[in-house]
Amino acid sequence: MDKFIKSLSWGLIAALVWTGAAMAAPPSQVLGVREKLPNGLVWLFSEQSGLPLVTLKLLVKAGTLQDPPGKEGLANLAAVLLLSGTKKRSATQIAQELDFLGAKLSAAGGDDFAEVSLTILKKDLAAGLDLLQDILLHPAFAPPEVRRKVAEIRASLKSDEDEPMVVAARAFNKDLFGAFPYGHPIRGTQEGLAAITPKDLQGFHSRYWRPNNAILCVAGDLTQDEARKWVTQIFGSWPEGKIPAVKLPPIPALKDRQVVVIDKDITQANIIWGNLGIARSNPDFYALQVMNYILGGGGFASRLMDNIRVNRGLAYSVSSQFDPGLEAGIYAVTLETKNRSSAEAVDQVLAEIRRIQKQPVTAAELSDAKSYLIGSFPRKMDSLSRRAWLMGYVEFYGLGLDYPWRYPDLIQKLTPGDIQRVAEKYLHPDQSLLVVVGKKSAMPPPFGAGPRPGAEEKKDGQKKTHP
Repeated sequence: MDKFIKSLSWGLIAALVWTGAAMAAPPSQVLGVREKLPNGLVWLFSEQSGLPLVTLKLLVKAGTLQDPPGKEGLANLAAVLLLSGTKKRSATQIAQELDFLGAKLSAAGGDDFAEVSLTILKKDLAAGLDLLQDILLHPAFAPPEVRRKVAEIRASLKSDEDEPMVVAARAFNKDLFGAFPYGHPIRGTQEGLAAITPKDLQGFHSRYWRPNNAILCVAGDLTQDEARKWVTQIFGSWPEGKIPAVKLPPIPALKDRQVVVIDKDITQANIIWGNLGIARSNPDFYALQVMNYILGGGGFASRLMDNIRVNRGLAYSVSSQFDPGLEAGIYAVTLETKNRSSAEAVDQVLAEIRRIQKQPVTAAELSDAKSYLIGSFPRKMDSLSRRAWLMGYVEFYGLGLDYPWRYPDLIQKLTPGDIQRVAEKYLHPDQSLLVVVGKKSAMPPPFGAGPRPGAEEKKDGQKKTHP
């Protein structure tokens, strides 16, 4: 379910790039300061002296997009194995050092980038950075650790098959993206993981884990001079490299409405409807974000929830989300409903989509969406970890460190016409993908052969109404 879990519906801009105006913004209206080492490492710093803590986040452009065909999951595996041993530390030693320091160190893969994060007390920063440098520059990728981690991930992928919505999400992504890397889970596939060797991991790390392919974010109880000293000392010797270009296959076009029904003996139909969305570089991001909030992203404030749950009682939850990345991501509606009401629920989803395309949203809906999105944004930077991550994110997607202070204006200026325009442009009921996981014999046409809700059948001489 990776593509849905990681959806960042609070909406980061991709249309506006770093400019001199951003650099000229007053210190109170920028996330931090930006510098660059001779080896190409861009690093960002924000002094936050409220607590004696320091957080570092490293974003490396080594995500799912860099997975080679047939080795799906290589990028994520290269990231998560960083904590499984170096040339001088075992996995146990790393864990023991972290426990002694009371520090948090993690590494994870992603669609567009991998991330390494460290949070530590300022007094222990030297020891923490020594450990961080070691796992970053000298991972062992020892065969026993590789086999253990591969087995662990493959087992988790297998166990996920018991989750109907995960099954639906995997089928949706695979059919929507085809051979494009976004089409497989970040963790990889059974076949791809089985084909990965320690040599593959060493080669991937050598190619992509380079300073000129990374962004370092530092936030916490340091001065800029202190931060510069540590960054130079720890990361200055990291050798840069030539980053290979990745040739990505095309994403297949949806020429009509495609329906995939997966038969599973469950009481609830798990449904995903959607189509290809946008990349973060698309200037329509803001209008689509507001449209999505009104349609299905706003919880009980959304039209889908009001219609399908509140008014009709067809589903406990229903929501919409979009997931733009460096490349175009999904736009999708997800819901669970009783098998017998699956067709009716989908009909209502499509009805709401057509309504938002044909009729302008109300002034009240637009005002509420704007108020929520603008009012909730400050929470995206209200801790060291969130602030460090946001700095890296705006740098990675070229947004400018003054982005949080521009964001309200970008949302506030949107009109009902803007919302209707993007709904018409990016939602495609007649060129879409619908995945339904449920018990086919209990689902009505077109998904199964069961009766529509309220239909009656004769059994043992009596008329029975399906509950």
